[in-house]
Amino acid sequence: MKNLLLLVVIVSFISCTNTKKEKKMETNPEYAALQKTASSIFGKLPLVADNPNNPITADKVLLGKKLYFDNRLSKDNTQSCNTCHNLETYGVDNLSTSPGNNGGFGTRNSPTVFNAALHMSQFWDGREPDVEAQAGGPILNPVEMAMPSEKIVVERLSKIEEYNTIFSKVFPDEKNPINYKNIQNAIGAFERKLITPSRFDDFIAGDLNALSTIEKDGMQLFISTGCIACHSGNVLGGNIYQKFGVYDDYWKYTKSTKIDEGKFVVSKKDGDKYVFKAPSLRNIEKTYPYFHDGSVNNLKEAVSIMAKVQLNKDLSEKDLNSLIAFLNSLTGELPKNI
Repeated sequence: MKNLLLLVVIVSFISCTNTKKEKKMETNPEYAALQKTASSIFGKLPLVADNPNNPITADKVLLGKKLYFDNRLSKDNTQSCNTCHNLETYGVDNLSTSPGNNGGFGTRNSPTVFNAALHMSQFWDGREPDVEAQAGGPILNPVEMAMPSEKIVVERLSKIEEYNTIFSKVFPDEKNPINYKNIQNAIGAFERKLITPSRFDDFIAGDLNALSTIEKDGMQLFISTGCIACHSGNVLGGNIYQKFGVYDDYWKYTKSTKIDEGKFVVSKKDGDKYVFKAPSLRNIEKTYPYFHDGSVNNLKEAVSIMAKVQLNKDLSEKDLNSLIAFLNSLTGELPKNI
């Protein structure tokens, strides 16, 4: 009996001690200040990326999902949106550039579709304003899905009885509900629900224990080093254009086989040379290879290059490890039933 009482006392003492330690950690003034700062820099991740011009309904999302996975949106029925933006692998294909319907490869890395609806624009050069506009591009791109025209796409889907039924249900007030704009809006509605919260968001919301010590130290370093100049907001990027290679030519470090001039290709403005949309860093651990051309496979190498060419800083191994730990905390939960 005495031994039993002693055991109870010991267990109670350990439990009390652990509770005090947790309490101390939760109220650590340094991390509490970091949480407050981070909250103001990054903000809250919404559950859905709303678009008032494309109201999201359950039926529209289901239609968008069906279209997203449908190979019949490509010329030879071989590719879907999911081919290059595989939802099982965090919205990418993990290739430097992606093969298209005719076997040719694109010139830029396929970015993740997760959280993309929260970006200020779409594509590396920002040439489309939103995911609805973006959804229509690859279908008609001769290097990607290679459909000859919007008309051919609509004609093909109109011959499918199931699509006639679903489009009529989703767009009941339209005489010809199967049209290219509605195809884009349906895919866009689906993509607007592809949001991936992570432990990082729990920390932002006030749970100081959501991240480990090294992850919090990495976040502090991420802020103090200056990474937030391009990677702020609720998806840590996607909201600014920046020259890649502020202090030196990027291709000297990435060993890129093709020198891409970024937005200049579209705008023809000298100031847009080598300017790209800063990518979101959410799920960056999973969305390799990195940069607009997928020229670097290793995240630590990519971070080191960014520090050098964007901030003119040489990071120590310790700092790199802390930053990588923080970036890994941005790996989110994939939506269910995708």
